[in-house]
Amino acid sequence: MGMGDGRDERIVILDIDERSLGEIGRWPWSRRIMAELTDKLFERYGVALVGFDVVWAEQDTSSGIEVLDALARSELKGNADFQKRYSRLRPTLDFEARFASSLKGRPVVLGYYFNSEERAVRANALPPPVLPRGTFAGVNVLFPQWAGYTGNLPVYLKSAAGAGHFNPAPDFDGISRRVPLLAEFDGEYYEALSLAMVRALLAQGTGELPQVRPGFPEDRPDALEWLDVGGVKIPVDEGASALIPYRGKKGSFRYVPLADILRDRVEPQDLKGKIALVGTTAPALQDLRATPVDASYPGVEIHANLIVGMLDNEIKHRPWYTAGAEIFFLLVGGLALSILIPRLSALWATIATALGIGLMVGLNIAVWHGGLVLPIATSLLVAAAIYTMNMAYGYFVESRAKRRLAGRFREYVPPEIVEKMELNPQEYDKPRDAELTILFSDVRGFTGISEALSPEELREYINEYLTEMSGIIRDRHRGTLDKYIGDAIMAFWGAPIADPQHARNAVRAALEMQRQCAALNVRLAARGWPRLEIGVGLNSGTVRVGDMGSRVRRAYTAMGDAVNVASRLEGRTKTYGVGILAGEATRSQVQDVVFREIDRIRVKGKDEAVTIYEPLQGAGDEVELRLWEQALSDYRARRWEGAEMMLRELHRMRPGHGLYTLYAERLEQRRRQPPSDDWDGVTVFDEK
Repeated sequence: MGMGDGRDERIVILDIDERSLGEIGRWPWSRRIMAELTDKLFERYGVALVGFDVVWAEQDTSSGIEVLDALARSELKGNADFQKRYSRLRPTLDFEARFASSLKGRPVVLGYYFNSEERAVRANALPPPVLPRGTFAGVNVLFPQWAGYTGNLPVYLKSAAGAGHFNPAPDFDGISRRVPLLAEFDGEYYEALSLAMVRALLAQGTGELPQVRPGFPEDRPDALEWLDVGGVKIPVDEGASALIPYRGKKGSFRYVPLADILRDRVEPQDLKGKIALVGTTAPALQDLRATPVDASYPGVEIHANLIVGMLDNEIKHRPWYTAGAEIFFLLVGGLALSILIPRLSALWATIATALGIGLMVGLNIAVWHGGLVLPIATSLLVAAAIYTMNMAYGYFVESRAKRRLAGRFREYVPPEIVEKMELNPQEYDKPRDAELTILFSDVRGFTGISEALSPEELREYINEYLTEMSGIIRDRHRGTLDKYIGDAIMAFWGAPIADPQHARNAVRAALEMQRQCAALNVRLAARGWPRLEIGVGLNSGTVRVGDMGSRVRRAYTAMGDAVNVASRLEGRTKTYGVGILAGEATRSQVQDVVFREIDRIRVKGKDEAVTIYEPLQGAGDEVELRLWEQALSDYRARRWEGAEMMLRELHRMRPGHGLYTLYAERLEQRRRQPPSDDWDGVTVFDEK
């Protein structure tokens, strides 16, 4: 084992990258595929150990086994021929059992995570703790508090060799410098994924999983300083976290796309005897972290750095007495600069500050090479703050008028626009083209609501609705509120501040708006006011955005065809009986929300048909989704009987659902008046 061309060759990262997603499909992949992958890694490639930087928390229903089970228990319970075929077919469709079988008896470590949210769930199962309750009684260890967890399905956990959490521990500045090797939950202590993999690797040499033993210095028996794992001594801080020994920027380890493993495009000797980590660099799967070596660093490579750091004894030590050194630097350095800088000219004050900072940095580097970590950030910040406060006093006095003007301007436009204009005002002189996601929402049946309420009540009703929805759009999902048009709202994402996730943030805002309507209706009902229902239209595209208008009135707004389509989609939500409709351009940019196709439509003035989708809350009902997909497929293929059967079952599941009623009416019309031979299943609207 060793290094080669700057990379550590002991570990290989099996990457769920963009190319693999394009070849294999949207993540998560079927457990059938994961079982095939696990078998290949051990049988064809001969890896030594596999760690999953993903969690298998949800059941795999991609085989359609749930539909068969439901039929076997209900409509076809007495059908002997079906039951015979069902009993023979079912084992081949139980992908979960297949995946669990591929894990059994092999050195595979699973990942999971803890959750600190107030109402966090406790999903699935946790592995056995590595240290029991009471281990740190009377010891000053600052463990993070967790309220819940999302673990792997018990069938996987039972089959795997171990499991470890992959909770990050970013510092206050959002940078990942350490990982908690132990996490406390309900008084017991659970290991990190990297530690679990090191233990599994050591067990291959001894045949027995080594224990984790906390280490305390003789002169401070109440201060945790290291963990002993089978003779490997791992330094930790007061929170049982280890400093990540980064080897360099992304790419310190070999990356192999998972698609290449599944398609046998890798030579077996390239992976033989390696430690394999399965993780992702795909931005859509959101496992990129800010680190000292890279602003967008794959989380899976953090585990790799920790594993080799533990094996090579390269994790830096930060003993308890380093806190005294930090206090010393703060007092002595801060006092010296506070006295010197006000008495020196700007040039000499700058030189004195630079020399002081250079001395502190030089000492820190020397101590670092000795294997210790000396905290220095606070001292550097204090030195910089003292210098900045003295040098910037005149600037703050001179810019008071500018700040006063900006304060007044904030009353009229969103704060994010003001901040952007202050940094680069010329950028807003002219409108520009930008790719945005636009949202339109409107209250259904507003005329009836206004007739049922007095003018004062109607004002309160609309104000409460607009306040709730605006907070969701602007405060919780970073959207820009364009305007209110009576009870309607127009908003967009992607300007004035660029947002690579504009489509995702808009979809999640729309889903939360629908959820919030349910909560709002409870309060409205308590006051005897009418029920609130809204329709939301979403569409993405390149539009003109900027400060536009006349000499009399101007506004920061967006204009273009994509805006018009979003407005039309909002108007179609009532036609289709759904709460949200999204255009194809929006749906294609969002990977972690479940959508279902609603229709392909062509409107007046447009030659090209567009596909429209409904984003669903959560994962949706799997059986209902499959029935709907089949109904839509049969309808477009003119299989009227099949479509009718699917729609009848959907009506039974969701009585009165507007979408299913609409398609039932269309189906009846198509039967009475069969479409022409060139009918392509597209719905044509005569109006815009």
